[in-house]
This record gives sequence, structure tokens and C-alpha cells, in this order.
Amino acid sequence: MLPKTAKALPLADVYLLPSPYFDAVTGNRRYLLSLEPDRLLHNFFTSTGLPAKGEVYGGWEKDTIAGHTLGHYLTALSLLHAQTGDEEACRRAHYIVGELGRAQRAHGDGYLGGFTRKRKDGSIVDGKEIFAEIVRGDIRVLPFDLNGCWVPLYNWHKLFSGLHAAKSLCGVAQAQDIAVGLAEYIGRVFAALTDEQVQAMLACEHGGLNESFAELHAATNDKRWLALAERIYHHAVLDPLAAQRDELANLHANTQVPKLIGLARIFELNGKPSHAAAARFFWQAVTHDHSYVIGGNSDREYFQAPGTLSKYITEQTCEGCNTYNMLKLTRHLFAWQPDGALFDYYERAHINHILAQQNPATGRFAYMTPLMSGIAREFSEPTDSFWCCVGSGMESHAKHGDSIWWEGDDTLFVNLYIPSRAQWQTHKASWEMRTRYPYDGRVDLKLTSLGESKSFALALRIPSWANDARVAINGKTAYSERESGYAILRRHWRRGDLVTLHLPVSLRMEPTPGDDGTVAFLHGPMVLAADLGGVDKPFDPVAPALVGDDLPAGFSVTNIHEATYAAQGIARPADLRFSPFYKNHERRSAVYFRRYSEAGWQAAQAAFAAEQAKQQDLAARSVDVIRLGEDAAEKAHGLTSDISYPVIYRLQTGRDARTGGFFSFRMKVRPGPLTLQARYWGDERKRHFHILVEGTRIATQKLDANHPGEFFDVDYPIAEEYTRGKEFVVVRFDPEPGRTAGPVFGCRLFLPANSASGTPTTE
Repeated sequence: MLPKTAKALPLADVYLLPSPYFDAVTGNRRYLLSLEPDRLLHNFFTSTGLPAKGEVYGGWEKDTIAGHTLGHYLTALSLLHAQTGDEEACRRAHYIVGELGRAQRAHGDGYLGGFTRKRKDGSIVDGKEIFAEIVRGDIRVLPFDLNGCWVPLYNWHKLFSGLHAAKSLCGVAQAQDIAVGLAEYIGRVFAALTDEQVQAMLACEHGGLNESFAELHAATNDKRWLALAERIYHHAVLDPLAAQRDELANLHANTQVPKLIGLARIFELNGKPSHAAAARFFWQAVTHDHSYVIGGNSDREYFQAPGTLSKYITEQTCEGCNTYNMLKLTRHLFAWQPDGALFDYYERAHINHILAQQNPATGRFAYMTPLMSGIAREFSEPTDSFWCCVGSGMESHAKHGDSIWWEGDDTLFVNLYIPSRAQWQTHKASWEMRTRYPYDGRVDLKLTSLGESKSFALALRIPSWANDARVAINGKTAYSERESGYAILRRHWRRGDLVTLHLPVSLRMEPTPGDDGTVAFLHGPMVLAADLGGVDKPFDPVAPALVGDDLPAGFSVTNIHEATYAAQGIARPADLRFSPFYKNHERRSAVYFRRYSEAGWQAAQAAFAAEQAKQQDLAARSVDVIRLGEDAAEKAHGLTSDISYPVIYRLQTGRDARTGGFFSFRMKVRPGPLTLQARYWGDERKRHFHILVEGTRIATQKLDANHPGEFFDVDYPIAEEYTRGKEFVVVRFDPEPGRTAGPVFGCRLFLPANSASGTPTTE
């Protein structure tokens, strides 16, 4: 029988051996030590009036979310010290905490923060001033803005996490005193608010602030902090999950995951069953109905409807923070009740998304890991990005040893097959794991030291795809119990015992949830991708497809040691070479493929040709075309704007205008009736705006999931009176107050059918 609960071996008791994970930690260490703590501390001191010792970094650290990176950085340094013993990382953690203490003392009331606030007049000031307003009941909330600050509660969660890690992993006792002082300040803010006001405030992204106070309670045994953690409960999101309802569609994904991590941690302290039920249901819904083949989730940072992933394979899939947080949640669930299925997911996401997110050569990170065919990963700049996924990336790649080895009662779990050494202090035993998994299915585990021979159990996770796994001890086939995805070896162990696990790693095809016609391919747990060329070469944006009744039969191994394959005769438009997706840091790749029968392929080609003919006819009748979001095209059309931003989605550029803004441009006209056509993405919600020609409103447009999963065009007739005698007209998009205009993915002016053809302007 498996133990009812489990806990991971301490990170300091696990040493990584050479592997891609070791390389990732090494690359991350170089990056972490290249950063200057004083520059990350800049805003914490300017907020006090004390001089800062370093200039502020660029990117997000120059925006009103400034300071969030320091919390991540402090956590990452502490994890790096625990994982590798790096003394410089620990020294930096001590220094940062000392400086934070100095800043907090300067405030004199427990406050500590690096975020700023943009006032209505556009001036940037210290973010502290919003809390006096909030205490008075003046609470102005947007999903990512609280009274002019970009997610200040989220920011505090990162700081609390860093302080907790510095104390628990680097022994910085002062970190807890600082955390308590800040908690008392925040506690006074919450104490002034009604429950309704708290719920209003929680509508702004607040990270896992509930987890912060739960951890503080666990560290101090002060009931105030557990009570505050329980109060930070966002009913609008958490109540449906507790009732086992998936209402995640159109919610910002990473806003939600930390809430569930916090709820899981609170359950561990108060034992409330509904908290555990919500966390389990959320994990199940996300991993089964909202996750791509690499284990990541979200498109443009948002969840979509369950089972619709194939409609959202874009250049903005799989935000890094989401998977970082899903792995944290998985660890909580496993600790409550060991189950191999939890680590089947963990392994998939760890290999295929987390390793893909970091370029180990530079130590830099991707915000999104795009799954759209041919789209390259975009990695952060060393000092001018500092996105949220840079922060979580720093942490992810400092701790690759934290979930390999677990223990419960007299059982040692092996959950991840990563080359490593582990000290099992409970039984004074040392183990060494050697393997090339997942390239090769053989895993050797040697008991290198043991105080005295003794009986205990070794539980080896058997992935759900590994139907013919075999286990041997000292070269002889071993009997093992099977339970909940584990082979359990219970025996009297001696130093030098060698356990060998053989997993049948081979090619397999996996359909996309909700769409069997879209497939991906894996080598064991490792996602494969077709190589579409280097990132430095242009890409023809035609996604490859696969044709045939037995697609795996069209694959042949080219190098089994590197898990590379060739797909011959089944790929369109040409044969393809496949290799592990995560390694394609500098390559363009294709992961998902539409599958066709021969007849289906011919029909698809005919439909494509018909659409091309339709577009050619429209092009022949076009008088002018503007590709919004493209700098040259916008300049050629004299675009002017305010509070308006270029966007790109599915390789189509566009532009939006936020509330109070607009964008306008000139378009060439010809005598006679004309039609203005605008292109929109069908999943936009609650957009409401007006289209004007020459200052006169010709149409009002509302977007609210009009055409889910596709672009669509809307035609607006233009009366001749607006164009008569003119060479150009001005087209303008104005949002309704409080709403957004667009995004608009291009506009064209065209003549009626059967009219004389025009020559479109397409700059």
C-alpha cells in the first residue's frame, strides 16, 4: 500500500547530475549573478526618500509594476543556494533582505513596496498613496489595475514569497520580521474594509496573496494571518470551482492559478474540505480540458471553452507563469494523496514547457511558448524585459531537483527520472540515478550508502503510456506491487543494490481534446516537433498537414539516441524531420497537424482554391487597403491615434483603441458607391465602438464572441456623399466610453461586384 501522504525531499538533499536540467540551472545561475541587486532595489528606496544605490532596470521594472522582480529574484537566489550550495546566491539574499529592512524602517509603519502609481494627470508617484484612498472606501478596480497601480497585491505576493524563501532556504532570520511588519500594514488596510469592498478589490489580479498569509501563519503560529488568508477568498472565481463547475472560459488564466495554490495551502492549515475540492477540480479541469500537448495552457493569457484548444493554436499560447504555478499546485495535491497521474502531468509540462521556456545558452526566458507552426520563441532581453515570466522563470530554473524524490512513511518515491543523487535522511540512505530518459527508457537507481541493511519500499512511477514497463533488482526480474501508477518494491535493502527500470519509450500519436482531426506526436513523454528552419530565416506561413490512414506508420527513426524521426510520404507540402520540441530554442517548428484522408485532403485543397479565387476577386475590386499595426502601412495612410496600440495575433497585425482613445487614417477613394470592410477576431468580448467617415458616424460595432475561433469581416456601405469629389477620406474608430475599439486587423475600401477593377494601395 502506498502511504496516504507524502513530502518532497528537501532541495538541499538533491544534487543534479549532468542533464538538460543541470544545464538549465547552470544557465540560470549565470543570469541571476549577472543582475545587480541594487538596481532591483531602486524603487524600494525612492519610495522612502532615501537615495537608491543603482539605476532602475528597464522593461516592466520601469512601469508601475516595478518591484515584482525583486521578490522573484530573492526566491530564485534562495532556491539556487539550496539546489547547488552556491554561497554567492546566499550572500546576495542576505544583502537584499538587509536593504529591505532599511527601507521598511524608513517608512516607519511596516510598509514596503517598489510599485508606483499613475495619477489621472499622468504623473508617476509612489504606490503607497493608493492605500489611504482604499481605506476611505475609494476603490477603483480594473482586472490589472488598482487605483492606478499595476497589480500591487500581486506584487506583494512575490515579495512575501521571496522573504519566506530567504528565511527557510538561506536562514535569513530578519526576513520574517520584515514579512510580519508588512503583514501588519496590509492587515490594517483590510481591517478598514467591508467584505463587499474586499471582494471588489480582489477583482484586480492579486496573485497568491492568500498563500502569503497562510505561510506566515505556518511560520509564526499567529492566528491573525490565517484569518486574513481566509478573507482573501475571491468568491466569483472560487465558489464555482468548489461546486465543481468549470466556468473558466474567458478568465485570465494566471490570475486564477495562484488563488488555488493559496486555497490549497489554507486547506493544509484549516482542513476545510471545500478548499481541497476546489483545488482538485480546478487541476482536473485545467489539465484535461484546457492544456495543450506541452502541458501549458491559455491563449493570449486567457482560458477558452473546454475542449476547444484546436481553435487556439497561435503565437500566444502557453504563458510561462501558468505552468510554473500549475506545477506548484500539482505538488500540493500529490502531498495530500500520492497518485502517479499527477506526476504524469508534471513530467509532461516540466520537460516540454519549462525546459522550452528558457534558452540555456543565454539564461533568458520566453513569455509565451508559441505552438503555431513556424513561430519562433521570443526571449527576454537581459535588462529591459522583466516580464512576469522572467520572474517565474528565474525560480523554475533554480529548482529542477525539487520534485524528483519524495517520501512518505517508509516509502521513497521516484517521481521524475532526472539524473541526480539524493540523501534520504529518514533512513540514512543515499541513492544515485543514472539515465538518458526520456531519450532512452532505461533508468538505473543505485543505493550507494545505507547505515545498515533495512526494509522499506521504493515506489517507481510508471507513466500511463508505459504499458510494458519492467523492473529488475541486481540484474534479476523483480516482482512489484502496482498501485496508483507506481511499481512498489518492498524488500530488505543493502548498500550497493541496483534497481533497473525499463520504460518502453517509442513514438505515439495524441489527438487534441475535442478534435481528433488535430494531432501531435510524442516520444514517450517528450513532444516532438517538425523542423521548419532556423529563426534567422523567413518562414512561409503555410502550416504543414499530414495525409494518410495510419500516420505513425509513415514515421521512421533517424537517430534513436536523439529521438529524431522522419515523416515521409505523409506530409504536405513536403517530407518533415521531427525532433524534441523543447530543444528548438533557435528553430521554427510545427507541433500540431491537421490530419486528412486522401479524399479529405483533395476536398480541403479545393476549398482553399475557392477561397483564394474569392480573395483575388476582392483584391481586384479594392481601391485601398491598410494593414493596421504595421508601421510602414500606418505611416503611408497618415495614421493618428491616442491611447491606441498595435497588436499581432495569428500572424495578423492590427490595432485597438482603449477607452478615451481613438485611431484614424486616410484611405483612397473613387467615385461611386464603396464599401468599407474591417476584419475582427471572433472571440473578442464586450467591445463597443463607432466607425466614422469624414467625421460622420456610419456604423456602431459590438464584439461579443460573434464568431468564436475565427477572423470575420464586416462590411459598412459608404454613401457617395462622403466621397464625391474627394481623393481621400478619413476613417476613424472611436470606443464607446469605458469600452475598447477593436482590435481591427486591417481595413479595405472596395467597389461593388461587377464594377471596374481598381488598383489597391497596400502599403
